[in-house]
Amino acid sequence: MSAKYTIGLDYGTNSVRALIVNVANGAEVAAAVWTYAHGTQGVILSRDPNLARQHPLDYVNGAETTIKQALAAAKKSVKGFKAEQVIGIGVDTTGSTPLPVDATGQPLAFSKKFANNPAALAWLWKDHTGVAEAAEITALAAKIRPEFLAKCGGIYSSEWFFSKILKCLRTAPEVFNAAHSWIELSDFVPAALTGTLAPDKFTAGVCAAGHKAMWNAKWGGYPDQEFLAKLNPKLGALRDRLPKKVRAVDTAAGTLTPEWAKKTGLTAGIPVAVGAFDAHTGAIGAGVKPGTLVKIIGTSTCDISVGLNTAKLADVPGVCGIVDGSVVPGYFGIEAGQSAVGDIFNWLVNYLQPGGKVAGSHEELTKGALKLQAGESGLLALDWNNGNRTVLVDQQLTGLLLGQTLYTTPAEIYRALIEATAFGALTIINRFEEYGVKIDEVVNCGGIADKSPLVMQIYADITGRPMKISRSAQTCALGSAIAAAVIAGAHKDFAAAQKKMTGLKPRVYRPNAKSHAVYKELYAVYKELHDAFGTQEWNGNLFGVMKTLIEIRGRVRK
Repeated sequence: MSAKYTIGLDYGTNSVRALIVNVANGAEVAAAVWTYAHGTQGVILSRDPNLARQHPLDYVNGAETTIKQALAAAKKSVKGFKAEQVIGIGVDTTGSTPLPVDATGQPLAFSKKFANNPAALAWLWKDHTGVAEAAEITALAAKIRPEFLAKCGGIYSSEWFFSKILKCLRTAPEVFNAAHSWIELSDFVPAALTGTLAPDKFTAGVCAAGHKAMWNAKWGGYPDQEFLAKLNPKLGALRDRLPKKVRAVDTAAGTLTPEWAKKTGLTAGIPVAVGAFDAHTGAIGAGVKPGTLVKIIGTSTCDISVGLNTAKLADVPGVCGIVDGSVVPGYFGIEAGQSAVGDIFNWLVNYLQPGGKVAGSHEELTKGALKLQAGESGLLALDWNNGNRTVLVDQQLTGLLLGQTLYTTPAEIYRALIEATAFGALTIINRFEEYGVKIDEVVNCGGIADKSPLVMQIYADITGRPMKISRSAQTCALGSAIAAAVIAGAHKDFAAAQKKMTGLKPRVYRPNAKSHAVYKELYAVYKELHDAFGTQEWNGNLFGVMKTLIEIRGRVRK
């Protein structure tokens, strides 16, 4: 019998990727990437640093372009390959990235009336314009619906669904009033491919709904109308127009329409899985299981773990939600993360570019950073250049670099920024374990994990844990392809599919005992700064911080 394949469509911050995967063994036979056409690297910005939008046209054009290109590449790489061998499609996206739609489910941005209105675009995950609205939602929930907050880490974020919609209602009422409803990007793409955008046909994913919109079956789905109406009566009225069907990724949103089959060259009628967020499908593609923390390291970082839904699981303060079925059915999905990781490194390289374009490149700064020992620079940074996602959940926090002298080098700063993100990662691991979520292994994926031994070794040295690397460099797309394989019947369940289609690379980055000892000292200082700048409860004295960094620096250099 001829081989069978599925496609994983992976919508990132700057581009979309189509990955074609053999369902028998997870072999990735072809891929195509398309950078979004609108904005700067696909992101529409303004003078407001909190604003980040995308044009929905890029989502549909991206699907058509990458699927066609990936199929063409597969025909070149696999002898006898035919598009008819593709049996399903899975979709993952950034999130929360909601967009306003009309009564037929079409994005308002497609209409001439709103073509130039940024509020009618998709509100990208890193749009933080709704900071005040998020705080208001948190305060109201704490007062009258504490159960809502218990399942999303105790604080509602400006990165999430209702914060953005409430912000639109207040600042662009013409868009809010024209919108029949709002849907997540992760739901829009599967619905567009299957012709199910109309509200009576539409299916939303439990991943987005549960983690970003406070959806929970225990309280009847989305937050109740009374709660939403206290924020604004129009928001309360919107509740009845939110998606009625909410399902996990083991469900088909529908089947590929003849129109999309003609556009792409695929077979009409193949199933398209309900969508999910990239981090969650990335966890699937990395082989997530209880005891495993999957770190998807990119422009930001998402951390995912799972726990059996038959076991009692404590509410974990500061995480981005605990949702039944958000990763795989039968398990609670636990999400955390950092609002910037790769973006912080890129800030130094692209904005400051110390030493010029060549000397200030990632490659040259990495060479310099590799020559440094832990603690040698005397620097310590806070990784909040784009706010804090976990555990403080505060987008009004900013980055900090401490310990500079007149002799501080760009390579020292580069290494300090990497160390800061690793300290942030350790803070998340500690929070998980503090509330009973045991982390036995860490599996990393994404471009940075795959390409930067420097970053992985520093992460191992700071966390004191071996850093494993997913076999796939495209785990999010692979996870979506696995979901497609399950709904298409190629595997009986996700465990069986993961066993066949995922794996780890042989290289493991193990902690260096000497470096780990120094980093334990530095982490104590990091935590002091973390709590001092990030919490209202902290009460202490920072007088000794600089002296401690100098003392460690002098000792290491000797």
